[in-house]
Amino acid sequence: MIFNKNLKLLLSLMFLLVSCGELDFVYENPKNKFSPLTNKTSFIFEGKDLPSIIRFSSKYFGQSKNPDYELIINVEETKIKKSVQKNQAISKLDYELSFNYALNTVDGCEIYSKQISSRFSYTPKSSGYNFGSDQSLENKYNLAIDENFSRFADLIEEIDLVCKNEN
Repeated sequence: MIFNKNLKLLLSLMFLLVSCGELDFVYENPKNKFSPLTNKTSFIFEGKDLPSIIRFSSKYFGQSKNPDYELIINVEETKIKKSVQKNQAISKLDYELSFNYALNTVDGCEIYSKQISSRFSYTPKSSGYNFGSDQSLENKYNLAIDENFSRFADLIEEIDLVCKNEN
């Protein structure tokens, strides 16, 4: 009887191990993505001041003390009031963040430039300071920045990092 229970337990355990042996994770972490700019790039940020943009630039392209490339990122923000109530309170805002990327070598030779836009909508919960509403807006900014950097990193993988205006 005890032998029979141990055999069932052993077979169940073996079945579990064999069936989970080919388990693949679907989520791909951008840090594990290879980028030709990884740990070879310095950054210059212009335009809209977004505090988390430095964190995302490091996440996608690393940091370098002796860079080969310089990435200039100019962020422009457009807010559109989509829904205004009778008392002129805003009930919905649409945001568009335009990232203008300019990739150069450290000696100033232009390699690549691209504009990528990200959009999101925001519904303020009340006038004045509201912690939950402000956190929601910050999270939407972070998602837009992350999505934009991801799209740019995918584009960079497909180009040749050679000077455009080299003779």
